Amino acid sequence: MDILVLAAAKPSLPYARSGVELYCERLRPLGKVELRYVRDGGRDEVSARLLKASEGCLRVALDERGQNLTTRELEAKWRQWQLRAVKRVAFLIGAAEGHNEALRREAELVLCLGRHTMQHELALVVLLEQIYRIHTLLAGSPYHRD
Repeated sequence: MDILVLAAAKPSLPYARSGVELYCERLRPLGKVELRYVRDGGRDEVSARLLKASEGCLRVALDERGQNLTTRELEAKWRQWQLRAVKRVAFLIGAAEGHNEALRREAELVLCLGRHTMQHELALVVLLEQIYRIHTLLAGSPYHRD
């Protein structure tokens, strides 16, 4: 299953750029994970760009109003997608204003990374780490500890 991570604008904060580089490097040998950025802007414009860029993918929108899944629960969803022969999953991270309702309706899963509001550059790093963690769980690696 291919993974597409779409985010509004490249990270400008140094810690976020470093975190993105670290997890992209760790993910490289584990499978097809592509990171792409769309142009920043207002909520509706960014949501429209994310929807267009994710056409044909199973969509997962990261949003503070979404389901707060544990890593193991997200792994179970991942396994379900594999059993359904989903070819490509797109994780969508909006800009500072988040996603509009139209994008949330189009997503198969609206996922939150915690009940607190999170800066979108930090959300990108956390998401990449979770994708890495799930890949290691599927491979039987000892990286994750329950």
